[in-house]
Amino acid sequence: MDAHIKEQLIAITGSAHVRTTVAQKLAYSYDATANFQALPDLIISPASINEIQAIVKVCAEHNVPIISRGSGTNLAAGTTPTAGGVVLLFNRMNNILELDTENLTLTVQPGVITQEINEYVADAGLFYPPDPSSMSVSTIGGNVSENSGGLRGLKYGVTRDYVKALKIVLPNGELLTTGGKLAKDVAGYDLTSLFVGAEGTLGIVVEITLSLIPAPESKKTLLVSYDTLEKAALTVSSIIAAKIVPAALEFMDKGTIEAVEEFMKIGLPTNCEAMLLIEQDGDPAVVEKDMELVHKLCMEHGATSTQMAQSVEEAANLSVARRVALSALARKRPSTILEDATVPRSEIAKMVKAVQEIAQKYDLLICTFGHAGDGNLHPTILTDVRDEEEMARVEMAFAEIFHYAIQLGGTITGEHGVGEMKAPYLEWKIGKAGIDVMKRLKQAIDPFNIMNPNKIFAKSTKKRVVVHHG
Repeated sequence: MDAHIKEQLIAITGSAHVRTTVAQKLAYSYDATANFQALPDLIISPASINEIQAIVKVCAEHNVPIISRGSGTNLAAGTTPTAGGVVLLFNRMNNILELDTENLTLTVQPGVITQEINEYVADAGLFYPPDPSSMSVSTIGGNVSENSGGLRGLKYGVTRDYVKALKIVLPNGELLTTGGKLAKDVAGYDLTSLFVGAEGTLGIVVEITLSLIPAPESKKTLLVSYDTLEKAALTVSSIIAAKIVPAALEFMDKGTIEAVEEFMKIGLPTNCEAMLLIEQDGDPAVVEKDMELVHKLCMEHGATSTQMAQSVEEAANLSVARRVALSALARKRPSTILEDATVPRSEIAKMVKAVQEIAQKYDLLICTFGHAGDGNLHPTILTDVRDEEEMARVEMAFAEIFHYAIQLGGTITGEHGVGEMKAPYLEWKIGKAGIDVMKRLKQAIDPFNIMNPNKIFAKSTKKRVVVHHG
């Protein structure tokens, strides 16, 4: 980056909020995606919308890429600066701006941590349902950019379902306001939804208004063990077929259970092949009735043991056990590559079986966990990216997993986004016509391609094994 451009950017925020050393660039050259890395030219932390607009105008004038970054928990290389440029941080824009209890909305800046939102609204008897596993560290701006899901997605939906309004700085520096606190609004195109899940490729989300709901009155949590993966998967289908929609219906296979128990030591049974974590919330009488039927269905489909949480603390521990699955598995081998294949709920048993067969075919250790109730599985390969021969098998295995998921009517990602890592597979899902429409939208809004370039749209057939050096 030209020294004059750097001086212009530093003048906007002050030198204390700009990072340019090699060590700092390295720290922001990667996210949580294995084996993707590229150096930015500088990292900058604005404190206001006005500062962001000024930064964007400088970058637009000089065709400098801008990569919006939250906490870096992205799992599809969505925040790696693959064309250099500016990494934009929101650590100074992390305030809750307004809780509107009359309209049941919360307005926040993008740097607010997701869990902080949950805790803040809970004090008012309200509930923000989206709960990505990274919620204790991920930012709401990152959640909006990726349209993040979570354990409660089955019953409550994903981030997009709760975004009422946005303020977005466009690639030319203009400020766009979309949506509002309205219950109904069908005026024109749904621009709010367009920017949710756009992964920072169309603009910079600088303010978010979220919809809230009343907090559920009660909750019950059930842990169920099985001696085969298939029995657990079939139980999932039977619960949905019985017209019960749990708050969470989570799945872990044996490898995941063993890793989590070793990590947390909370007494998970490790002598089983699969486990379901089932939660229901709402009216106490309904919760009781639903969980009785769920327990019955679990036993009918071969459950070897069941355990109903007896306290809030026990239920919280079981929920945390599922949330830390990736962290627990990451301790096992040098590299952990987690994927995000999603299929219709009725096809979950077929998908689980296919992942097992693919693991055997390519001689790989694949542990699987995920949001089984909404068909969102996370097959996770424990590997070593330094082993080129094994990584070649890893790539073939994931390609086959994606292909099979699409054959079953599924998709290549249910909540992690496309980023750079999944870009080569996107056309499999949406077809050439879909890619063309998206490219035309991108070109219309960001004609000079400065917003998070090289994401979503595949620039080559090279995939995960390529490391970029900016």
